[in-house]
Amino acid sequence: MLELVESHGCFGGTQRIYRHQSATIGLPMRFSVFMPKEASQKKVPALFFLAGLTCTEETFSIKAGAQRFAAQQGIALISPDTSPRGAGVPGETDSWDFGVSAGFYVDATQESWSKHYRMYSYVRDELRETVVNELSIDSSRLGIFGHSMGGHGALMLALRNPDTYRSVSAFAPVAAPMRCPWGEKAFGGYLGADREVWRQYDASELVGNATRKFDEGILVDQGLADQFLAEQLNPDVFEAACEAAKQPLTLRRHQGYDHGFFFIQSFIEDHIRHHARILLTL
Repeated sequence: MLELVESHGCFGGTQRIYRHQSATIGLPMRFSVFMPKEASQKKVPALFFLAGLTCTEETFSIKAGAQRFAAQQGIALISPDTSPRGAGVPGETDSWDFGVSAGFYVDATQESWSKHYRMYSYVRDELRETVVNELSIDSSRLGIFGHSMGGHGALMLALRNPDTYRSVSAFAPVAAPMRCPWGEKAFGGYLGADREVWRQYDASELVGNATRKFDEGILVDQGLADQFLAEQLNPDVFEAACEAAKQPLTLRRHQGYDHGFFFIQSFIEDHIRHHARILLTL
């Protein structure tokens, strides 16, 4: 059962925060939802936004400025938290890039982490089923996008589940997590030492084996003043993998933009339009 925590009028619709007891995570989870005015009369398409390291379910709704453009298109926006809260795993608050606020959208297999850190299944199954069953959302018209760690999550979830997510985009994604310090730390901690297991969560590894291509294209925006670009993000690796797999990709590189939400604000309208072009014609 959903508990409504907050509700605010927003661009003719409502911006809400919900809390529910998650069977997948085994703890209470929160997520934000923007519902456009059209949802009062019919089921609407929805975009899931996965946020990055240190973020919560509120970060995107407060900082991205997406509601104006989602309202214009009649599309709902859903953003979950980035990890379980209150799991009590030893060490889960020791660093900002692993543990709390850093679930990396994987299902952990390692002892201590595997009981609660199951963000992949939570996003793909429980969260999706909850909003479809409880809110006025069209289950056949769902897209996914995200930023940084969440960009990794969006690309990976879409490539693994192309029949669930019909459109996908990302801002500054961790595009080849097996090849960067953030990904190696997260995958090693959550999944163990076997790098073959890691491949199922790496978009640059997955794109060549995807069961269905996104023929309408994947959109990725990357700032060239991004402080994490050289060491963590690897957009060139993903670009090469898409080219080899003949997966249409629009990778836009922007001078002067860094890794933060001012970058996202600058191009969020393009991403909403990218998804609307696909979801509203299904």
